Amino acid sequence: MEKIIDESIQGKTLSLEKDNKNKRNLYIESYGCAMNFSDSEIVASILATEGFNTTHELEDADLVLVNTCSIREKAETTVRKRLEKYNAIKKKRPHMKVGVLGCMAERLKSKLLEEEKIVDMVVGPDAYKDLPNLIQEVDEGREAVNVVLSKEETYGDISPVRLNSNGVSAFVSITRGCDNMCTFCVVPFTRGRERSRDPQSIIDEVNDLWDKGFKEVTLLGQNVDSYLWYGGGLKKDFDKATKMQIATAIDFADLLDMVARAEPKMRIRFSTSNPQDMSLEVIKTMAKHDNICKHIHLPVQSGSNRILKAMNRLHTIEEYFILIDNIKKIIPDCAFSHDMISGFPTETEEDHRATLAVLDYVKYDYGYMFAYSERPGTMAARKMKDDVPIEVKQRRLTEIIALQREHCMLRTREHVGKVEEILIEGSSKKDDSMWMGRNSQNVVAVFPKASYKLGDFVNVRIHDCTSATLIGEGVGLSHTN
Repeated sequence: MEKIIDESIQGKTLSLEKDNKNKRNLYIESYGCAMNFSDSEIVASILATEGFNTTHELEDADLVLVNTCSIREKAETTVRKRLEKYNAIKKKRPHMKVGVLGCMAERLKSKLLEEEKIVDMVVGPDAYKDLPNLIQEVDEGREAVNVVLSKEETYGDISPVRLNSNGVSAFVSITRGCDNMCTFCVVPFTRGRERSRDPQSIIDEVNDLWDKGFKEVTLLGQNVDSYLWYGGGLKKDFDKATKMQIATAIDFADLLDMVARAEPKMRIRFSTSNPQDMSLEVIKTMAKHDNICKHIHLPVQSGSNRILKAMNRLHTIEEYFILIDNIKKIIPDCAFSHDMISGFPTETEEDHRATLAVLDYVKYDYGYMFAYSERPGTMAARKMKDDVPIEVKQRRLTEIIALQREHCMLRTREHVGKVEEILIEGSSKKDDSMWMGRNSQNVVAVFPKASYKLGDFVNVRIHDCTSATLIGEGVGLSHTN
């Protein structure tokens, strides 16, 4: 749940410009969070040098890869259905190989490969560089598996291709793995211990993106606030670092400052944050740089301290409110979004009301809300009974969503009457005569195309809104261009 799931892009295929030297076709489909979609770009980059072009047509594929997610049961169910589809096509194309990548691959390796025999290859999130060897294994008629979790791999030396990109916004991964053992979350078991990427490789990637015309990057990690570079290695081993390593270590506030300075006209976003790790230095860095967007995704998960403790969230709701209040003091126009789980084991009506109280206190701009879904292998699944009836979970979730919708409308209306800088990301899906983009607070805006073009920063006067979209008119190019 720590990772944002964008439902609109689930199952999206990736396609790159064809290289005539490559003779085989790769069909790669992604599910889950932005990290998974970023990983798919890394995979496509590796396989492009191994003779593979990407294709949107499943029936043309020689290799089918599905990049999976274990964060919710729904994602796993969807992937299983897709695997059935792949295997139906495989009967007509017997040479076609099917592989599962990512989090679900690590968790269900033996089930998928040995028991159900529905895939040829299983590749964990730290083993993508081994794909050429694994593909050779399956080409020779053997099953192939590598789900070893690494203490070092960050893919910092891989320059990801930007697949299906709008050419304006891109993801840049800065950490892999997670050390926070939230009892509901499978990520530490599927992506391993936390390690950070060399900051210079991050700066180089951001500079390269700017040179290619990109105008916005999102720094990605399971928990970006926990970023810590001291020369390489696991974060948990920092206590063994030398005095020189400690003195020259770079944390997330330092990295954010470096990225903002490297490309002053590049918009910078980041996700996901963890309340227990977010420092005020990060907030001060955000306030210092105009190009760092004024939006923080700050998952809270529950408003009840008892439930937060059961989730092993290492913050209380009082500490969370103090953090929110401090951020608002330093960045008054900062927008907040959240993750919330309804129906966690033992949750009572009193706990649920405490969650609604958090929504009322913060009045988030938007949120990602889920009914609790037990994930095999997590501490919650091993130690806690999933005892909240599904109808109760759904009713509580409905109440959470209804209150959040009220706050979405409230927050969006606050922009009406203002002139705000919007970065054009593409045409409006509902009206091709309108551009679509977002402001610093991550709110979508639409306005007439006029003479503006993709990638322009435009000052837009906002004259109306829905609960999720600002409606306005361009009044000129921003000074950022």
